[in-house]
Amino acid sequence: MKSIAKRARLWALAGAVAAGLAGTAVAQDMPKTSLKVVGAWGNLTQYKNFEQPFWTKELAEKSGGAITAEITPFNEMGLKGAEIFRLMRLGVIDFGSTVLGYVAADDARNEAVDLAGLSPDVATARKVSDAYKPIFDKFYGERFGIKVLGVWPYSAQVLFCNGEIKGLADLKGKKVRTGNRTLAEFVEAFGGTGVTLAFNEVVPALQNKVVDCAITGTLSGNSAKWHEVATHIYALPLGWSHVMHAVNLKRWNSLDPKVRDFLQKEIAGLEDRIWKAAAEETEQGYLCNAGKPECTMGTKASMTVVPVSEADKELLKKALADVVLPKWAARCQGDCVAAWNDSVGKVVGLTARK
Repeated sequence: MKSIAKRARLWALAGAVAAGLAGTAVAQDMPKTSLKVVGAWGNLTQYKNFEQPFWTKELAEKSGGAITAEITPFNEMGLKGAEIFRLMRLGVIDFGSTVLGYVAADDARNEAVDLAGLSPDVATARKVSDAYKPIFDKFYGERFGIKVLGVWPYSAQVLFCNGEIKGLADLKGKKVRTGNRTLAEFVEAFGGTGVTLAFNEVVPALQNKVVDCAITGTLSGNSAKWHEVATHIYALPLGWSHVMHAVNLKRWNSLDPKVRDFLQKEIAGLEDRIWKAAAEETEQGYLCNAGKPECTMGTKASMTVVPVSEADKELLKKALADVVLPKWAARCQGDCVAAWNDSVGKVVGLTARK
């Protein structure tokens, strides 16, 4: 037994030495590079568990100290998110992330991967995102001088309400905070009113009955303490609130090619990890908001999680096909609709028509 333990320790030591030598080799291959990054919402688990450690620790460790980075979430910079890509185009921000729904008013293409009801599960959402990502990259490269490095989701976007909700029919007459235009059109299809509010303005709005409900990720809402001002969650995924991470092309092209290759590989790995976590975080959001003992990622609250009827799942599909998709197609200019049909449309079996 002692000899086995001794061999195990030697293997572990050898592995550590090999990893250290690999890191040294990588560092010798790449010039010392310091990066500045703007992240997404700093109070949410995606930033705390993925973005921040990736940029501040993982890159330095994996590059043997060659690559270092500082990251600041946009909300701590006094920004609301819609400005990020505009500031990147101007060269004010090098690497940056924001929620695509926040820039939907700039161009309808930003809604293409997250139309209300488009992806009922995270597996479909990933296929949709991967299919459309080259179109994002081409569009942002030509119009903004930005290279797209990754697209990833928050937990499933659902309704948090400050009163009882049993199903979609209960949206009639309610004021609902929506994070983008397509969600507002979905709410309006059921007789509700979409209200535009910044994410950090939702808690007081729910508390003061300015809105009756608000839509966000199951775990995002828990992290932001929506459970303190809302009583019910309707467990129907309406979307995934995709985040796009990108870099100013001039800054990107100024980096050593080996640094670019290294960053692209590592960011692709980060993207995969966030996608894999999305389903777990969605379930944890339900568990934590309901105060279940299995909650490990958030605050145990005492909300009512309302199950979804099969009838409402069908209503969601119908609203997408009859209302959400046609309205989006009508405002998406140029080759936008054709590009969607050739990519996302093939994934989900739908055709958008103006």
